[in-house]
Amino acid sequence: MDRRRFLLTSLVGALAAPFAAGAQQARKLPTIGYLSAGSAVSAYHPTFVSGLHDLGCFQGKNISIEPRYAEEATKAHLW
Repeated sequence: MDRRRFLLTSLVGALAAPFAAGAQQARKLPTIGYLSAGSAVSAYHPTFVSGLHDLGCFQGKNISIEPRYAEEATKAHLW
């Protein structure tokens, strides 16, 4: 390998290295906690999600919804 080719290849590799490492980190979605009084999805859950859609918030796209049920929580903490 001649000297010019070696120097050119080394220079290009040194200049390209910072661009390869500049990837963006995955953005963590904001999480909304939804607490329902019953043990299953309440009648208000679809209305709540529909209201979020009207505001431009979509599950898995720009928000995360974590439903929790109060009845299950009280049963789990009885014993």
